[in-house]
Amino acid sequence: MTRYRHRISGPLIDRMDIFVEVPRVDYEKLTDGPCAEGSAEIRDRVETCRGSQRLRFSESPLSSNTEMGPVEVREFCQRFLEDAAGSLLKMAVDQLSLSARSFHRVLKVSRTVADLAGAETITAAHLAEALQYRQRGTN
Repeated sequence: MTRYRHRISGPLIDRMDIFVEVPRVDYEKLTDGPCAEGSAEIRDRVETCRGSQRLRFSESPLSSNTEMGPVEVREFCQRFLEDAAGSLLKMAVDQLSLSARSFHRVLKVSRTVADLAGAETITAAHLAEALQYRQRGTN
């Protein structure tokens, strides 16, 4: 997997919003205990999130967070960052050497994470989750 990942160019990887590694699940976890969250609950949460985005962009040609450009990111993401989230973002930009594209993508993903949580502001926890979805070792 790592060898394959190195064959993909940095600029191409930089255009991908979310990377999630899915580990193998042990048999015991598959057979024991109740399921955490059902599909109906997840669907409701996603539909609520999409409704928030439609409302947010009702006076623009955009319909979802992923379509935001730098101007919209400033208006709908940066303006709604809590102070701790802003500090975390600054540290991430410095330590991870995020490109401008990566900076905007992290903010758009953190806006979506906040939307899924039903939050108007983007907290450090939302931003940290978005940063976890970045490809390791790349901008």
